[in-house]
Amino acid sequence: MARIGYARVSTLDQDLQVQLDRLRSEGCQIVRCEKVSGASRHGRTELATIIEFLREDDELIVTRLDRLGRDTRDVLNIVHECEHRGAYVTVLEPHVSTKGEMGKVILTVLGMVAQLERRFIKERQREGIERAKNLGVYKGGSRRVNRDLVERLFNQGVGPSAIAASAGCSRMQVYRILQNPTDESGMHVASKSE
Repeated sequence: MARIGYARVSTLDQDLQVQLDRLRSEGCQIVRCEKVSGASRHGRTELATIIEFLREDDELIVTRLDRLGRDTRDVLNIVHECEHRGAYVTVLEPHVSTKGEMGKVILTVLGMVAQLERRFIKERQREGIERAKNLGVYKGGSRRVNRDLVERLFNQGVGPSAIAASAGCSRMQVYRILQNPTDESGMHVASKSE
């Protein structure tokens, strides 16, 4: 039986250390972490790796449920996949585990709360942007990744890992940019599938 920790933050500038320390103090022999949004499972390769290698009686541990996911369906699918492998999920805050009979019910409710919280945050953000636009002070968000740098390095034959290191982003962000290139004017070029 292995105790496997999973830590996640949404952006590159957020720190994982508090989660890592807590998971190690809980006796996790393996801790995998990533900096990627929890809005969906897309691009969460570390989580996929953990689930793929879970064995009977292994325990996947997260500090809070929103580290596992912010979408109730995703959280329930993750729990189901773990249970299918004979493993279980434990959330440290509040402490709940799928090993007990009520664990899955509690996780479902907590997942719904996390999803509602995410919806409220987006709603407040939209309201704030609208208010700033009405006041004429909204400047828009700044680009987080330099698309020009990514495309230029790629055209020079640099590989995705090296591009990610140079641009200060993840390989997944590099792949997204390369799948949706811009033209000379800086406008997004629609792919054939769009």
